[in-house]
Amino acid sequence: MEKESPLLNAHNKTEYPPMHTAEHILNRTMVNRFGCPRSRNTHIERKKSKCDYLLSSAPTDEQIAEIEGCVNAVIDRHLPVTSEYMSHEEAAALVDLSKLPEGVSETLRIVRIGDYDACACIGQHVSNTSEVGHFKIISHDYENGRLRIRFKLI
Repeated sequence: MEKESPLLNAHNKTEYPPMHTAEHILNRTMVNRFGCPRSRNTHIERKKSKCDYLLSSAPTDEQIAEIEGCVNAVIDRHLPVTSEYMSHEEAAALVDLSKLPEGVSETLRIVRIGDYDACACIGQHVSNTSEVGHFKIISHDYENGRLRIRFKLI
């Protein structure tokens, strides 16, 4: 007998799975390095993407290069990308739920990238970071407490 899938909210986007997975890795890297929240404004596309982070000061060019290096080091670990379903209560013990929209389903999908990241998400991802490619920051700017990172995969 086939197991019934949990009922989740409808998803109105079709992400490019390698880029969307890279965004998760970038988000965890930013949280780990700067103690900031995950990106609050994200635009993910096949050719290039951008994420905005709230920081108290502009990172140096050396720090930007370290971000890129860290993301690529995680990608190069060939980590499995898995998902599991759980209640809000269970998920709240594991991940930040502050970005969830109002009226979200009772069951959440938690996407894990090996031991590196876990996040509530209904988007599309690769099954292993070996499928992502090489992460490249193509530009960044800092204005009024907002760091914008533009990146692509090569």
